[in-house]
Amino acid sequence: MNSLFYCSVKRSDMLNGFIEKLDQYSEEMSKPIYLIEKALGNEGKIEEYEYEDKIIILIPKQKILLVNLGKECAGFKDFTVDFVDDLEYLSKRYEYQKYLGRKRNWQDCIEMVQFEDIKDCEINKIMRDYRIPVQNERTIELLISLLIGSINDIDKIGVEVPETLLDKVKKKIVLFDGMQSKFIFEDFDKDIIVIQGLAGTGKTELLLHKLREIYVSERDSRIVFTCHNKVLAQDMVNRIPQFFNFMKVEEQIEWNKRLWVFSSWGSKNMPETGLYSYICQFYGLDFRRYSFTNTFDTVCQLAIEELTKKGSIEKCFDYIFIDESQDFTDNFLRLCKMVTKKRIYVAGDIFQNVFDTDIKKSVNSDLLLNKCYRTDPKTLMLAHSIGMGLYEKPVIRWLEDDEWEACGYLPQREDNKFLLKRMPLRRFEDIDSSGFMSIQIKAAEKEMIHEKVIECIDEIIRTNPTVEPHDVAIVLLGNNKTNYNIADTLCILIDEKYDWDSTKGYVSKVKERNKVFISNTNNIKGLEFPFVICIETGMISDDIRKRNSIYMILTRSFLASYFVVNSKNEQFIKIYEEAIKEINKNGYMELREPGEGEKIMQAEKIRIAAQNKRKSVEEMINEVCNEYPQLSAEERNDLQKIVPLRVVERTEDEVKLKTRRIIKAMLDEV
Repeated sequence: MNSLFYCSVKRSDMLNGFIEKLDQYSEEMSKPIYLIEKALGNEGKIEEYEYEDKIIILIPKQKILLVNLGKECAGFKDFTVDFVDDLEYLSKRYEYQKYLGRKRNWQDCIEMVQFEDIKDCEINKIMRDYRIPVQNERTIELLISLLIGSINDIDKIGVEVPETLLDKVKKKIVLFDGMQSKFIFEDFDKDIIVIQGLAGTGKTELLLHKLREIYVSERDSRIVFTCHNKVLAQDMVNRIPQFFNFMKVEEQIEWNKRLWVFSSWGSKNMPETGLYSYICQFYGLDFRRYSFTNTFDTVCQLAIEELTKKGSIEKCFDYIFIDESQDFTDNFLRLCKMVTKKRIYVAGDIFQNVFDTDIKKSVNSDLLLNKCYRTDPKTLMLAHSIGMGLYEKPVIRWLEDDEWEACGYLPQREDNKFLLKRMPLRRFEDIDSSGFMSIQIKAAEKEMIHEKVIECIDEIIRTNPTVEPHDVAIVLLGNNKTNYNIADTLCILIDEKYDWDSTKGYVSKVKERNKVFISNTNNIKGLEFPFVICIETGMISDDIRKRNSIYMILTRSFLASYFVVNSKNEQFIKIYEEAIKEINKNGYMELREPGEGEKIMQAEKIRIAAQNKRKSVEEMINEVCNEYPQLSAEERNDLQKIVPLRVVERTEDEVKLKTRRIIKAMLDEV
């Protein structure tokens, strides 16, 4: 399915051939095209048009085409007048007018066309005939964004064409692609809708838009948004009201009456703190705290058994939205289904990490989002190659052709070489990044790594004069004393040299404006920055956990990533410096395809390693904290900082024992 093409008009014998030509052109040219009958996503704000024999064609860099399917008549002319008035209303509603001006400034960007005049034309001819002047391209994209409901923050992006590369990316006008629009504006006749996508494909944003659509259109609905991570859940509590205000939702949010946002587990004494605890309270089930025998999967299974014994039950929610679904097992989804009246929306990574052994399952999801609009394609390719060891022998992880395709690649075989290409994206299509290094490896001795990081910041500032402190993230791989000391040193150096403030993400758990974000691996998930500096102070092995962390961190950037590594990793550095040169030169990966024996051997290693996957120190600490619901958020944050400094072997027993001792000491002091 072509994910760039969206069509919401009623198909007919007269239109089918023309629609197919547009769809084919969109796919071949990697160009978004939208066919609509009226503006999307404005329930009750824009009325249906009396004149039905028309379609609206929207294509970036082209005039908006109002196509008359019937004979030229007064009805079509009335429709065009109403359409322009509605577009002006939307411009005012979302505050675009202060940049676009009144309709007289942009009305010439709209063209009335008779279907008879274009139906047999080659699409290339239509593109030439209705090409917009370069100075109006940004205006057209803003008008299209209004019509497809892909509302941009006009104060941030502006209407003036940005000049620097950084500003071009930061102020890029975001337009939903066809697949994203389909999810938001079309109904699915299923109880569970599953979205799978790479990091950076906009899954959470889509959930927010769908949530808004339902909240506005179904005023008696009871909706839940949940995820495993408490930090992310709290972030959504703050983010949803901001999003509703931005999208001009006039209804007041009725917290804990129509809309609930909480993490998955919660506390027995505070049922509103988690979906599981709320379900237990609503149905009178036994609430079970975490223990070595009570994992979250186990307590969900026990809750299912209790509900089954009750027979027919009242559904406590109409809709449940689940983000980061890869963090959950099937039992959680089964439990959600039992208590949901209408529909569940599930969003997760196409593979929860580069070593997921069941990527084929993702291919069969309801919506597969494999076009990454955040990360530069060259960065994404190198991050995948490092994470999966694609340039090494043996490789660490290899995919089948359909799995590569599910991840947005076009696998090809030429002259005994395996080529992995990505389709060009509108996200970067009109940005001249030729010669620009979107990812670099920087080697340094362990004792000099902090100086190498400063060199990276110097380069960022030199090549991007408009950069701000919050545009930069520094992420250290691993929780150890060396890394925490480097973080402390960097805070001082950054303040002294640039007069910039910093925030330690592993302490604050938040990304702050006008502060460089310094973090460990565990607190970078879900965040994005123009520039990311990833630091590895030790040796890089084929450990799947570390490789996955590298992949995840490098793809947090939407302009450039720097990988600062200990210079002792000589072979690794040599391999991937050459890979960077190749990807920058060709725009794709040229690889050695492993033989079947190597594929089978490495797949078995991955399977065994995945089964024996170690928990992070943060996960171990959180599990212990769940045993003490009286702990405050501040105390939990303190533990995340203190415990890693007090343990040596970092085994689960040692971490949990140390955590319990510190908690008991903290509580005894109260």
